[in-house]
Amino acid sequence: MGLLAVIAVPLWVLQLTGAVHLPLALPALYWHQHEMLFGFLTAAIAGFLLTAVCVWTQTERTCGTRLFLLWLVWLAGRLLLTFGAGAPAWLVHSVNLAFLPLVMLDTGWRVWQAKQTRQVMILVVLGLLWAMQIGFVLRLNPVYGHGALIMALALISIVGGRITPAFTRGGLQRLGLAPDQVRTTPKLDLAVLVTMALLLASMLLGWPAAAGRLALVAGVLTLIRLYGWKGWKVRSIPLLWVLHQSILWVPIALLLLAGNVFLGWPSNAWSHAAGTGAIGCLVLGVVARVSLGHTGRPLVLPKGLILAFVAIQLAALVRVITAFGLLPWPTGIGTSSVLWTLAYGLFLFRYTHMLASPRADGRAG
Repeated sequence: MGLLAVIAVPLWVLQLTGAVHLPLALPALYWHQHEMLFGFLTAAIAGFLLTAVCVWTQTERTCGTRLFLLWLVWLAGRLLLTFGAGAPAWLVHSVNLAFLPLVMLDTGWRVWQAKQTRQVMILVVLGLLWAMQIGFVLRLNPVYGHGALIMALALISIVGGRITPAFTRGGLQRLGLAPDQVRTTPKLDLAVLVTMALLLASMLLGWPAAAGRLALVAGVLTLIRLYGWKGWKVRSIPLLWVLHQSILWVPIALLLLAGNVFLGWPSNAWSHAAGTGAIGCLVLGVVARVSLGHTGRPLVLPKGLILAFVAIQLAALVRVITAFGLLPWPTGIGTSSVLWTLAYGLFLFRYTHMLASPRADGRAG
């Protein structure tokens, strides 16, 4: 995932500027959108679920040959899309469409074994994300890419709504503050998800006015939710503030989407607030934290990762303001790409060794 992040964005810029000419299996813009949504994002989803769900359900984790074969399916999809201009379309699409269902099967089996109905919502959102991928590769219609972004925001709302308040309570306790300041409201959580589901439906049905109103409602509800998590109280802990700041991009993206519908704001402003902002920033923040815990290390941020957190946030900001024409397009695209690559490059530099080494505490895993 990290390697794809470092490679795919610069490759896209080079392809866009004509510096390289890759034999892409999709038109260049669609290749970029697919690789960010269904290459990078699904790899991050798989990495999280393959580690977190086995903990939630107390089941044995996927490892060894099965994990290697799953990775090969993902890798084959990346290679076919990037170098498969002459390959049969059925082969390219079937390989790329195989990865997410395999991850869902792994997750679903564990959830069924543990009878944890709470996790079913994650599977529903993943199923809808996969449906958007099918529509995207078969029809090359932007509405499916936008729908996938909405489902990604819904997934962030579910997973982020679990880990961020929990981690924040722990952070407040370490700071000597009362952890019960952090408040979660199940009805509000559900309202956000229902609104996003209705937003997806309205987009697919071609009801822009309804989509704009629902985006506005979802954005406001998400802001209220974030306020209850009290992120500003853990601003001295980078591993926590990065989660809050990243999830803040969710309501920003939704409000920009409403602005696109009602005020004519550029559509690539909200899509990059969602993609570069919410997805790109949160993935980096989550993997930086959970990689420490899952390798048996203390939650101490490695040197240089604060710079990575700042760089990825700036990458999102620059990309959004470029969409509004506040920066010249070549300058904005180039700057955002450099900042993105710097952020994930720093992650790879600091984390590759620890991820490839046995756990520091001597435990299995």
